Amino acid sequence: MLTITEVSRTHDVSARMLRYYEQQGLITSCRRENYAYRVYDEENITRLRLILVLRKLRVPLRSIAVMLDSGDAGEAVRVLREKIAEIDEERRSLTIIRDTLALFVHQLGLAGASERLALLGDDALLSAVNALGLSNITLKEKTLMNDLQTADNARWKTLNVRYVMLPEGPVAAFHYVGPDPEEHVNAMAQRFVQESHLYDRKPDARMFGFNHPNPSPDRPHYGYEVWITIPEDLSVPAPGVKKIMPGGLYAAHTIDFPNFHEWQWLTAWGEHQPQYMPGKDGASEENMFGGLEEHLNWVYIAQHGQEDAPPLRVDLMMPIRPRRT
Repeated sequence: MLTITEVSRTHDVSARMLRYYEQQGLITSCRRENYAYRVYDEENITRLRLILVLRKLRVPLRSIAVMLDSGDAGEAVRVLREKIAEIDEERRSLTIIRDTLALFVHQLGLAGASERLALLGDDALLSAVNALGLSNITLKEKTLMNDLQTADNARWKTLNVRYVMLPEGPVAAFHYVGPDPEEHVNAMAQRFVQESHLYDRKPDARMFGFNHPNPSPDRPHYGYEVWITIPEDLSVPAPGVKKIMPGGLYAAHTIDFPNFHEWQWLTAWGEHQPQYMPGKDGASEENMFGGLEEHLNWVYIAQHGQEDAPPLRVDLMMPIRPRRT
């Protein structure tokens, strides 16, 4: 039996992701008698290892759930063959892209200077591009785990990052350290939103969260803090605290919940920028170096409920500052 902290550390997966896998019914934990923490047995640790390998191979969670629920090797073969067919199709599309780019290069090299821009609208070239037929072209051809990790490490190059200036302003802050800190702090924050009718008073209210303190092998628990932007004249009852969010310049990258592993890609992106560098004055590892996670549409959902709510998306927001020359 291993605790959630032990499993998180030994398998390099966040506690948040473990809880999400539980919510999706992929793994289960239990409480031992006279033991305060939830634990995973060997069967569920084995299931987790399989999940992590299949996720590295880009198998969707819904397909993994089918494989685990059926327990049938034939069903697993069917799912994996579908994935292989998808990769083969993407590989063919990548070949078309490569050949089309080479054609562009060749034709542009032959054309005169005055013809080069017009050439990009050539019917033959546009037909070649339209023949691709795929909107989701990704590099998924690696099969060895080391190669997959290398590909993951390079994903920062493809991120669609935007610059966001957050204004300074008042927030309602909620903080909890202990088991399942996100669940505890979200419950406090949601109660505040509902009782204050915050969305009616401030429909542009936003919710930001961050680890505080960050997970560490040196402590049994980590913490999570939430900031909700509020009107100047709104009081914040306990257990909340009214604070001033400092604001500043951030690099933002949107993810589908719960793909928080993409933090490492955003961090790598920041480390390779010539104009800006990651970091914020006064920030430390204990508070994610000033990073924020903005849960989009959260205030509306907290007040009105989940019915007809859009899929949960999160902006990963990394503070940045000009590089010193």
